[in-house]
Amino acid sequence: MKTVLMVAEKPSLAQSIAKILSRGSMASHKGLNGACSVHEYTGTFAGQPVRFKMTSVCGHVMTLDFLGKYNKWDKVDPAELFSQAPTEKKEANPKLNMVKFLQVEGRGCDYIVLWLDCDKEGENICFEVLDAVLPVMNKAHSSEKTVFRARFSSITDTDICNAMTRLGEPDHNEALSVDARQELDLRIGCAFTRFQTKYFQGKYGDLDSSLISFGPCQTPTLGFCVERHDKIQSFKPETYWVLQAKVNTDKDKSLLLDWDRVRVFDREIAQMFLNMTKLEKEARVEATSRKEKAKQRPLALNTVEMLRVASSALGMGPQHAMQTAERLYTQGYISYPRTETTHYPENFDLKGSLRQQANHPYWADTVKRLLAEGINRPRKGHDAGDHPPITPMRSATEAELGGDAWRLYEYITRHFIATVSHDCKYLQSTISFRIGPELFTCSGKTVISPGFTEIMPWQNVPLEESLPTCQKGDTFAVGEVKMLEKQTSPPDYLTEAELITLMEKHGIGTDASIPVHINNICQRNYVTVESGRRLKPTNLGIVLVHGYYKIDAELVLPTIRSAVEKQLNLIAQGKADYRQVLGHTLDVFKRKFHYFVDSIAGMDELMEVSFSPLAATGKPLSRCGKCHRFMKYIQAKPSRLHCSHCDETYTLPQNGTIKLYKELRCPLDDFELVLWSSGSRGKSYPLCPYCYNHPPFRDMKKGMGCNECTHPTCQHSLSMLGIGQCVECESGVLVLDPTSGPKWKVACNKCNVVAHCFENAYRVRVSADTCNTCEAALLDVDFNKAKSPLPGDETQHTGCVFCDPIFQELVELKHAASCHPMHRGGPGRRQGRGRGRGRRPPGKPNPRRPKDKMSALAAYFV
Repeated sequence: MKTVLMVAEKPSLAQSIAKILSRGSMASHKGLNGACSVHEYTGTFAGQPVRFKMTSVCGHVMTLDFLGKYNKWDKVDPAELFSQAPTEKKEANPKLNMVKFLQVEGRGCDYIVLWLDCDKEGENICFEVLDAVLPVMNKAHSSEKTVFRARFSSITDTDICNAMTRLGEPDHNEALSVDARQELDLRIGCAFTRFQTKYFQGKYGDLDSSLISFGPCQTPTLGFCVERHDKIQSFKPETYWVLQAKVNTDKDKSLLLDWDRVRVFDREIAQMFLNMTKLEKEARVEATSRKEKAKQRPLALNTVEMLRVASSALGMGPQHAMQTAERLYTQGYISYPRTETTHYPENFDLKGSLRQQANHPYWADTVKRLLAEGINRPRKGHDAGDHPPITPMRSATEAELGGDAWRLYEYITRHFIATVSHDCKYLQSTISFRIGPELFTCSGKTVISPGFTEIMPWQNVPLEESLPTCQKGDTFAVGEVKMLEKQTSPPDYLTEAELITLMEKHGIGTDASIPVHINNICQRNYVTVESGRRLKPTNLGIVLVHGYYKIDAELVLPTIRSAVEKQLNLIAQGKADYRQVLGHTLDVFKRKFHYFVDSIAGMDELMEVSFSPLAATGKPLSRCGKCHRFMKYIQAKPSRLHCSHCDETYTLPQNGTIKLYKELRCPLDDFELVLWSSGSRGKSYPLCPYCYNHPPFRDMKKGMGCNECTHPTCQHSLSMLGIGQCVECESGVLVLDPTSGPKWKVACNKCNVVAHCFENAYRVRVSADTCNTCEAALLDVDFNKAKSPLPGDETQHTGCVFCDPIFQELVELKHAASCHPMHRGGPGRRQGRGRGRGRRPPGKPNPRRPKDKMSALAAYFV
């Protein structure tokens, strides 16, 4: 029996599709990577009985990166990244071992069906999967077709079964367009980012951003925000005057009239009009009109409109809204949420989707009435040829979804129902009055038929006071005429919704990447999100954009990126050559980069007005080992130490606090040690600023503290404080934190494991002796007599934390409260070194350590 391998984009999606196609009769097991399951069942394919294996990836299998030394900022000129630096595809998440997993599952299979998301990124992942799987699959006979592509827009029985019966092929051109975008963004973004980050962080201490990044889409996105800021700053309010008249229609009722001239900017002229009208006692009706109007139902929902509404009405950031929509999609509640289309195809089952909502507690009455009276065909929108508009696929309740997922689902469903409802019809009445020589108008609206506003009440025609019945020539008594003084007001900062509109209009990003670009400028501290989800640029964001304008406006204007997007779309359509587009675009940006580097002084002039130089930033903290003067600790991101006398800057671990470590010095370079801590519940370790940046030993890497230093005699090093191999990660060593008493801690120097131990002990030391069972270092622990937990009123005990039954009762293992990614273990990190004295290095795996000892200690995890 032949085997068909089927691959979806996410584990939850694979399970849902397999359930539908197998009708629930499938066997499931976890794959070798532990993240993806494999679902197996039998059926027919190409007219023959086969065994199906359905599994998934977790997004992109591969990512593009530079080779070797080109990833090291200090060793490569950023200009080389445009052409000389070779790139390679690496596993996007090495811990998942996705390539190996796919090869294990694909070995011996005869056919492959790709169920990746049906967009350009999905097509690209198709070929990443094929690159991994095709070499291990059974070879096809002659011209037999073995690779198939399923295209679908929702996780419903109908859509999935239809996709299975209409299999096509993956689109290589669309995949190439994604490859081109990835390479352009990598080369252009890295070159500009590396140059300006090193240049400005080397001069200024209060930029408060760990990365001064540039992105071909990100920077124009920031440009829109700064452009609005500039309009606000340059705005000069102007005073203007308006006339306001009031006429009495009844004894206790009056109408407020609007002046037909709207406003005038000359006070004397306004006063003249006031003088001409305020003496009049009557207002004469010049004309009346009553006209039936319609407020159109909305177009079908696409991604950009969903993101706009999520931000403006639901208070959800674009990236959070997109992630929420993707979860709703994979769970089968809505159709595919990445679409540019606002037009339903003629064969779309609108009634079927509507019937799903017929028993919903919130809108059942509206839906049943629509089904009984007949739905209204949705307005004709834009057909981008990708996916149908975003549509609810099955009914869900607030209790079922909860929180933001429910609020987004509710909006999507109400919007869909509104598209098949009738327009809102209302009667607009207008009366034109003459008071002396001046004309005034009032208007009112009366709803005839609420239509779609019944399901979208926030779109209601506002209730207005009904106008009196009158005709031309009727007169009403003038209550008063007065002149009001007002001022023009500046525009407000851009909302996320307005920014999304601008990005769509100018072709910056795609429906999928727009949220990412907005999120990036927030994370880089270029803008802050204010109330009403308005984006206010920071000083750094403003200076960067103004600097780009000063040097080369095309770096920040949307025009050049929009042109690149058009070229990428031509690649996707097979109308442009991938290599030619890539080569031409890189050549353009390489020239711009060289001009930018040569002209950086122009941006620097703006920087020095807004930011302080390194020497004038921060507070004195620890002494330099070279000049023995105090170095200044700069707390703003990225935190670092700067010696103004030596003009040297030393990077520090991030996301924690830094303080002086007992005025102790490194025996290698005489720099004063500092202590990094992630908080009272987390881990801490001392480090030498010089060794942290310039590793003293061959087996040390940049960014290692004293808890990873292999100095054989230094009292702060791994050699003196290391205990034994970490119970969770392969390469880590548990190291005593000598500063943690009286709540003592032992922490892994690679992963985020922390052991709380020997509370209230007044002294804990790592012994020179080792455990006979596991060869870990023994600990000497001294307790106060009044607080000693030791049996028989003892106050001193020496033992192994892994094997000693007394110590096992006094050790509690946890994960650190916070931990920078630099401190986490992983493949390729070095093994810990021993403490000398002729015993096994504590970081080396010990094959003789009993498994039950490891299990016993691991059982303390909470």
